[in-house]
Amino acid sequence: MGGEMKLGSRGLKSWAQRHLNVGFAVGFLLVLLTYLVVSGQLAVTAPDAVATKAPRVADKQVIVRAAGDDADGASKRQSKEAAEEEDTSGTVPTEESPKTDEADAKPSAETTTTSKAVCNTDGPVSETCELDGDVRTNGSARSVTFVPASPSSERREWKVRPYSRRTMSSVDRVTVTQLESSPQQDPAASPAACAVTHNVPAVLFALGGLTGNYWHDFSDVLVPLYAASRRYKGEVLFLVSNLQPWWLGKYEAVVRALSRYDAVDLDRDARVRCFRHLTVGLRLHKELSIVPDLAPDRLTMADFTAFLRETYALPRGAPVIPTAERKPRLLLIHRAHYRRFVNVPEIRRAAESAGFEVSVASPRGDAPVEETAQMVNSHDVLLGVHGAGLTNAVFLPAGGVVIQVVPYGRLERMARTDFGEPVADMGLRYLEYSVAAEESTLLEMLGPDHPVIKDPDSVHRSGWDKVAEYYLGKQDVRVDVNRFAPTLAQAMDHLRQ
Repeated sequence: MGGEMKLGSRGLKSWAQRHLNVGFAVGFLLVLLTYLVVSGQLAVTAPDAVATKAPRVADKQVIVRAAGDDADGASKRQSKEAAEEEDTSGTVPTEESPKTDEADAKPSAETTTTSKAVCNTDGPVSETCELDGDVRTNGSARSVTFVPASPSSERREWKVRPYSRRTMSSVDRVTVTQLESSPQQDPAASPAACAVTHNVPAVLFALGGLTGNYWHDFSDVLVPLYAASRRYKGEVLFLVSNLQPWWLGKYEAVVRALSRYDAVDLDRDARVRCFRHLTVGLRLHKELSIVPDLAPDRLTMADFTAFLRETYALPRGAPVIPTAERKPRLLLIHRAHYRRFVNVPEIRRAAESAGFEVSVASPRGDAPVEETAQMVNSHDVLLGVHGAGLTNAVFLPAGGVVIQVVPYGRLERMARTDFGEPVADMGLRYLEYSVAAEESTLLEMLGPDHPVIKDPDSVHRSGWDKVAEYYLGKQDVRVDVNRFAPTLAQAMDHLRQ
C-alpha cells in the first residue's frame, strides 16, 4: 500500500506540472495579444505617427482637383509640388520662365473671384465683351472661351468684331463662347488646357479697318484703348488681331505707356492663354473723345491729352497769355492735297496783324509722332481746314485754341462731331469758320448753277459718295481774310481770358 501511495503522489505531481505549463503558455499568449492591440491603437492615435505623410499627399491631390484644373495642368502642378517637397534649398525649378509677352510677372489688383460675362453686340457703333473669371483664348482660332463658376449657366455665344467700328467687314470677328457648366461639374464641357496662365488682365482688339488715317488712328484705336486699359497702370496685356507692325512702331510710346508687355500677335498665337479678366473689343464712346459715364474710373478726354503730354514729355501745359512783349503762336496746317488753303500768305499776314506769331506746317504722314507732338505743343492756336491734321489738337497745351475752317457744302454737323465736340472735351477753346461759296474753288470749277453749289442739300440726299467726292475730295479754300479777321480776333480774346 505504501508503494502505491508513492506512485500516486508522483503521478499527481506530474499532472499538475503539465497543466501549470499550459497555463503559463496561455497567459503569455494573452499578454502578447493585449500588447499588440494596445500598440496598434497607440500607432493610430499618436500625433507623431509616421503614417501622417500619406494624408498630406492625398490632401494636395484633393485641393488640385477642387481647383477645377484640367488633367495636364493638375499633373504639372503635382509634379511641381513634389519637387518643392524634395528640394530644401529654397529654390524651385520651373519650366515656365516668363517671356516679354507673357504678362505673368506680377499679380494684378484686378484678380477677382467673381465670374461673369457682359457682352454688348447691339451697340450703335462697337461690339464688346467684359469677362471675369476663367477666360481662355485661342488666337489662331479667333475664339474666347468663358468657363462660368455656376453650373446652372447656360451655353451662349457672341460674335464680336474687336475693331471699334462694327461696320468694318474687313476685320474678322472673334467668337466668344460661354460654356454651359464648369469643368468640375461636366468634364466633357472642359475647354482646352491652359498653355500660359497670366496674372494680369488683357485687352483684345483689332487693327486694320481705317487705321493708317491719322484721325482714325486716334479716334478708333488710341482713345478707346486708353479708356479700356488706363485703369491697369501698365499691368495689362494687349492681344492684337490684324496686327500692323508699322502701326505699333509709330505709336510705340503710347502703347508702351499703357502696357509694360509686348503685344501678342493674336492671329499667329496658337497657344491657349488663360486670364482672370479679359476685355474683348474696343468701345467707341463718341468720335475722338471719351464719355466719362461710360469709362472706367470716369476718365475724360482731358485726361487723355494730359497722358499724351506726359508720354511725349511735352513741356507746355498752358498757353501764352498775350502781352505787348510776348505774342502767342499760331500753327497753320497746310494740307498737301485737296481741301488746301490756296492763299496761305494772305492768311499768314492776317494772323500776324491780329497779334500772332505764325508758323506754317505740312505734317508728313511718315513723320515721327514725337516730332509732331513737340512742334504742336510749342504753339497756342491750331488753324486748319477740316481734315486729319486737326487731330494734332491733342498735343496743344490745355486752354489753347483750335480754329476749324469748314469747307463749303453744309458740313458743319460733321465738323463739330469730328472736331468741335472733341476739342471742347480736351479742355481747349473751339472756333469755327464756315467757307462761303465764293471762297470755294468748286465755284470756279462747276459754276454757280451746278447743284453742288446751288443746292448742297440735294447732294447730301444723293448719298455720302457724292458728298465725299465734291465737298471733301475736289474742293480747295481761298479764305476771305477780311471775313476771317473777327475769328482771329476771337481766338486772341480767348487767350487773354
